[in-house]
Amino acid sequence: MIEGRSDTARVGDVMSPMVRKISLTATVAEALKVMRDAGVSSLVVERRDGDDEFGLIVVTDIAREVIAKDRAAERVNVYEVMSKPVLTVPVDMQCKYAVRLLVRFNLSRALVVDVTRAPVGIITLRDLVLREGAESGTAEVIG
Repeated sequence: MIEGRSDTARVGDVMSPMVRKISLTATVAEALKVMRDAGVSSLVVERRDGDDEFGLIVVTDIAREVIAKDRAAERVNVYEVMSKPVLTVPVDMQCKYAVRLLVRFNLSRALVVDVTRAPVGIITLRDLVLREGAESGTAEVIG
């Protein structure tokens, strides 16, 4: 649990703390290599400067914008297919609110940030639902 909090599950308890980053000028081919090597399906796209926002590139972006359109991954830059700005959630947000937020915006994941807005993890709807389902007893019903 997050220090100083009740026993309510927080995003920081469930998130994947491994944040892999990539430059916005990297190619999609480079992004795919980083994803394969790290065993992840999304990368945080670095900001240009302190006033910029983070982006996110996900395998579905690559499938939709590169593979399905028969574009060469070596010739497409990350900034052309990434989502930006990316939804961020605070590390101490209750999991139930993070679920509501992701569902409301039809998203599968969000970037988790600390109080300085630095990335500290990625939270997925899958992680949240499996955690919340286990805590509420619905996991037994699901299987």
